[in-house]
Amino acid sequence: MRKSIILITGVNGEIGHGLVRSLYKEGITNLVGIDLNTPDEFVQERTQDYMLGNILDKNLLERINAQYEIEAIYHMAALLSTRAEFSPVIAHEVNVDGTLNLLDLAMEQAQSRGKPVKFFFPSSIAVYGLPTLDQKTASGAISEDDFRYPQTMYGCNKLYCESLGDYYSHYFKRLSANDTKGLVDFRAIRFPGIISAQTLPAGGTSDYAPEMIHAAAKGEHNDCFVRADATIPFMTMHDAILAIEKLMAAPQEDLTQIVYNIRAFNPSAGEFLNKVKEYYPDADVTFVTNDERQSIIDSWPADVNDDRARQDWGWAAIHDLDTAFSEYLIPEIRSRYEHN
Repeated sequence: MRKSIILITGVNGEIGHGLVRSLYKEGITNLVGIDLNTPDEFVQERTQDYMLGNILDKNLLERINAQYEIEAIYHMAALLSTRAEFSPVIAHEVNVDGTLNLLDLAMEQAQSRGKPVKFFFPSSIAVYGLPTLDQKTASGAISEDDFRYPQTMYGCNKLYCESLGDYYSHYFKRLSANDTKGLVDFRAIRFPGIISAQTLPAGGTSDYAPEMIHAAAKGEHNDCFVRADATIPFMTMHDAILAIEKLMAAPQEDLTQIVYNIRAFNPSAGEFLNKVKEYYPDADVTFVTNDERQSIIDSWPADVNDDRARQDWGWAAIHDLDTAFSEYLIPEIRSRYEHN
């Protein structure tokens, strides 16, 4: 008998780490992780097994397919937005081909099990592309079907993978005799910038915000690479994990789409710094605009409309900007750096 598991790719990353923490706390222990690097002790202690390897390695995925029965896949492995711009071909291979490999694995598992495999995919506001800053200001909160004209390789990858998920869920080999509709239960969230207290920023274009607070806590200088008026939506890692769990727990019949916006708060970079200074008055931050990275931020919405997530699966963020700091970031970050 194959062991029944939940598979998490990118298990040692920011979201993977948070997901392991939360699922384990709920008593879910049949977690198996994949990562390029050896997971830290925290992850190792809370997973049944982990495998070092690449999601492009089909031999690795075949071994997993043979060894385990997969209930759900949380696909967190990716080459993030900033790094993807330096290596767009590699980003496409990791972000698209890797996702395709895992969707194939999910379909094989669903066919052999005779029941659906849930597949969570973390998409991004990078799928949006506002043509001008004036248009961004005028457009307000963007809905899921608006401005899907990504200006980064990462955004292109995410938007295409959303379509692949739709294909595997509803149209896979539609000319064959076998009915595969619904065997892959693909669900995705277009995340805003995510701010984590537990893990350091890891190469995202939205990392200018968490970089400020981590630098302030360590007493280090920080050059913020965007203008003080740069604005995109953000949320805490706590709320990001909450959203994943709520979406994955929702009955499939309640979902009206496969991809959802979610939001929590959307301060400008200057407003975020002001909040940091409420707790670290000596925070040493200088706005040194990187024009190319700023242009990416300017193409992303200042806010998103998450009405569909609220209606379909009861989404509501726990933290606004004030409570993100007072209840989550400051207690966790002070404990982290004072302990170290």
